[in-house]
Amino acid sequence: MSLFPYLIAGWIFLIGVYGIATSRNLIHAVGCLAVTQSSTYVLLLSVGYRKGATAPVFSDVPTDTRVVDPVVQALALTDVVVGATVTALLLALVIQTAKRHGTVDPDELSGLKG
Repeated sequence: MSLFPYLIAGWIFLIGVYGIATSRNLIHAVGCLAVTQSSTYVLLLSVGYRKGATAPVFSDVPTDTRVVDPVVQALALTDVVVGATVTALLLALVIQTAKRHGTVDPDELSGLKG
């Protein structure tokens, strides 16, 4: 078991969080959030990896063959779909914010008025 994929996942996460914290543009912040989300893909794939294992297709594989965990693969696919959906929703909200307030700079947005 190698520590390298976990370090890469942590590094990608920190790069994304740094981008979110220093962003002066809502579109850039959404992109940085997508980068942060991609660190979970690397983390899930590193958790499910087994050295020398094959795909979890059991039709032609002997019963004593090592296979990777299919649950982690399903979680990674679900994570991709959820990440794309959240990114699309946030970009739609940024477009509506730009239409209503005329800017995508978070510092220039006015407060909520009721």
